[in-house]
Amino acid sequence: MKALKILLLLIAVSIMGCSDLEEEPVGLLAPEGFFQSTQDIQTAVNGSYTHAINEKFWGRKLSIALMLRSDMVDLASNETRRMEMNDLTTLGNNGMISEFWPKTYQGIAAANQAIAGAEFVAADEAIKNPVIAQARFIRAFYYFHLVRQFGDVPYLDQPVSDAAAAASIGKTPAAQVYENIIADLEYAKTWLPDTQPTRAIPSKGAASSYLALVYLTMAGNNDTAMFQRAFDEAEEVILNAGTYQYDLDSDFQNLFNANVIDGSVEPIFALDYNNFEAPNNAYDQIAPMTGIRGDDRNEGGGWSVAVPSLAVYTTWPADDYRRAVSMDDGASIDGNLEPFTNFIASGHQFAKNQPYIAKYTRFPGPFARGNARATSHNYSMIRFAEVLLIAAEAGVEVGENQAAITYINRIRARARMGGTTEKDGVTVTVAPSAVPADISGTVTVNDVLEERRLELAFEGKRWYDIARRQIGATVFGASGLEGAKSDFSVTDYLMPLPADELDRNPNLLPQNPGY
Repeated sequence: MKALKILLLLIAVSIMGCSDLEEEPVGLLAPEGFFQSTQDIQTAVNGSYTHAINEKFWGRKLSIALMLRSDMVDLASNETRRMEMNDLTTLGNNGMISEFWPKTYQGIAAANQAIAGAEFVAADEAIKNPVIAQARFIRAFYYFHLVRQFGDVPYLDQPVSDAAAAASIGKTPAAQVYENIIADLEYAKTWLPDTQPTRAIPSKGAASSYLALVYLTMAGNNDTAMFQRAFDEAEEVILNAGTYQYDLDSDFQNLFNANVIDGSVEPIFALDYNNFEAPNNAYDQIAPMTGIRGDDRNEGGGWSVAVPSLAVYTTWPADDYRRAVSMDDGASIDGNLEPFTNFIASGHQFAKNQPYIAKYTRFPGPFARGNARATSHNYSMIRFAEVLLIAAEAGVEVGENQAAITYINRIRARARMGGTTEKDGVTVTVAPSAVPADISGTVTVNDVLEERRLELAFEGKRWYDIARRQIGATVFGASGLEGAKSDFSVTDYLMPLPADELDRNPNLLPQNPGY
């Protein structure tokens, strides 16, 4: 059984989204025995999706880690593994990494099982390949997270069922991982349909949108050819938005309202919690992690863990509707309306006297449990506004200034429209305003990054922007939103590989630089 504890063997047959292993799982779920129809392939794909909504992935561990590592979110609690993420002092034995690393590979394993099992299914390409394309899309999705977090990682494109083989697996260079991601997304783009019954199932436009983001990430600061590919791919999505049924939602708040999000045209690919509290922590806990201690909402409010830096609020124009949607600067505590300056006195020792993230606590849906656990939220992994911003940023880099202006101003125009949100627990209508004003003249990269920072605030995007643009020394300097983070180094752009994985498989050595 010791060999079974090697990660890459442990996850090999994680089809159904459960991490509990039987003694001989390969024999129970051998591809030639299980896969008889395209529905069997879809079952394996669905299992791969399930790992993404687990508490160990987007339900809490990875999503909160990405928030804390950014320059927009600070830590209110004193728990060590989160402090390491927040302070960029993460160690290889960090408990958050040891949760989301295996969960990510479990999702990959299920996708690999679907792809391998499809070989045993006799069906026309037109029927079978669109399901395989879902598996290749979600495999690319998982690897895209891994390569941005860790750099060189083990790359598996087929099930692993032999202990000796698992123990000998080494790291694949990041450049090759990216090429494999692109190949998967190109396949998905070829075979996926233009639309799907739900945005939780990837479509052709989702594959194209992710390709644009991958190219933008690979471009770094100076790869013009990659910027051109990002621009072309994003524009393809924009120009075919009618076919894919994409647009900006008329009300920014709708994107974070579990009661209405299913009807929104803006999400492109989403993780849908779907009113179901699955076993093995496969449910959403972001709302309580970001909620206000003592708040009268959601049966006791939140846990005051991940809290925005005060400067995020004070530097965000007050008349920008997106700030009103994104942050709570007041709350009802014990029946009294309290400003954020009084949250500690009126709430809990771990509360903070600063505004809180509001995107996930206001409208968690009727399924939400106490503290807004297990919400009905759909988390947009990529949405149409981001595609516009990808086109704008890449456009700046390839000399398409007018396109960049057009795309940023579409997003700003939506923000100026106002809408219906919540203030101090009461539903309010925010009237249209003149903020943010249109951009004119020459658009800069910093203009686009700032627009991304506000538009996509607290959505797990900011850290990746900091890393791909290598702006850590600036944003974590003395004038940054969180103030200076001591001893920031370029090695902080990657996290350490899990120490227990290195212990089990020395082929994964050396550890990432700086750890």
